[in-house]
Amino acid sequence: MNITIVGLGVIGGSYAMALKESDYNIYGIDINYDTIKKAKDLLIIKDGALDNDIKSKEFIKKTDLLILCIYPKSIKKFIEKYKVYFKKGLIITDVTGIKDNFINEVENLLPREKNIDFIFCHPMAGREKRGLNYACGTIFKKANFIITPTENNKEENLRFIEELAFLMKFKKVKRLSAKEHDLIISFTSQLPHAIAVSLINSDNLNIKTGDFIGDSYRELTRIANINEDLWCELFLGNKNNLIKRIDDFQEKLDILKKCLVNEEEESLKEIFKESTRKREVLE
Repeated sequence: MNITIVGLGVIGGSYAMALKESDYNIYGIDINYDTIKKAKDLLIIKDGALDNDIKSKEFIKKTDLLILCIYPKSIKKFIEKYKVYFKKGLIITDVTGIKDNFINEVENLLPREKNIDFIFCHPMAGREKRGLNYACGTIFKKANFIITPTENNKEENLRFIEELAFLMKFKKVKRLSAKEHDLIISFTSQLPHAIAVSLINSDNLNIKTGDFIGDSYRELTRIANINEDLWCELFLGNKNNLIKRIDDFQEKLDILKKCLVNEEEESLKEIFKESTRKREVLE
């Protein structure tokens, strides 16, 4: 099987590394020549090409599985540009963090006569840094993998993607509807990023903060080192769900603040006990 990974950054590069020992022929397409060269030097791809190069079109023509590790808007542009070269029966998958409206937009772009099967996925793993230099073949170990099936997906292709996820060492693979996915992700992924960004941006102490932080601040703000282009797309693409999660969070923060203002010691303790119970369940 020929697999082409588009976008050899942290996730795309990690996919290539995780599949390095498989029997698949892995090809790479990227917008950066140095990235392609490094991927070839690391032997994680059989060959690589720049986006829109003649060579990249040749890769696409023989691709059986196309893995799009690029931003949502870029995925739509890529399909528009390359769909004429898609093989009949091609399987496509993605790694994007929004699904509901995005799925409809993408499926409308696919050439129906070629029987393309787009399996929409979301690997729940990543790093704050961007680029192939921060990719890692073990990044998916113990991570969660979400598939959002559509009525157009073939069951054998869904199972194939599930098996591929387990091959890359994902711990759990779940199927969710697009609406369920976006609702859950707004809380488990997007809200934490919004909190981290807001926390670090609220620093107005006019001190060298780094000299005085401990693990709590360090861990809470780790994801504030954020890819502004990607996360702007993700926030706006799921804005209604995220706004509701922010409102819920602010409500809880206001309750805690009220306990402080009124010096309600017992109420504070109950808040802390509740959070402890809920955190322990996660493990």
